[in-house]
Amino acid sequence: MSLNKLFIIGAVAFMGMAAFVGCRKKEDTIAKIYVRDAGNQSVSGARVVLYGQSTTNQPSNVTLFDTTSTNSAGEAIFNLNDVYQLGQAGVAVLNIDVLSTTGATGQGIIKVEQETTSEETVFVQ
Repeated sequence: MSLNKLFIIGAVAFMGMAAFVGCRKKEDTIAKIYVRDAGNQSVSGARVVLYGQSTTNQPSNVTLFDTTSTNSAGEAIFNLNDVYQLGQAGVAVLNIDVLSTTGATGQGIIKVEQETTSEETVFVQ
């Protein structure tokens, strides 16, 4: 087999592999917060806020990611696909604030991993 044919076959195989690997579909990046009361019961209708704090010289700068309410199972689900970009090495570490309909509050932190469902439980008191 001539050197030119080997080169052409190798180049076509390389381009085919690059196209196959480069076209990977991004999976969902989800943060799921479970809200429980002191008796470990689900809290529905609680307002859940996810936000990040700046790590620069101005730590008071806050970036609000999203606010939602818990469903009947006490879950608040956040879709962070817009925050995560393919190739990024991690997504975010976010603060969680919860306010229930009874006025009970809770706080927590969640580390959101790329292309997976990250979960955290927050207890309100």
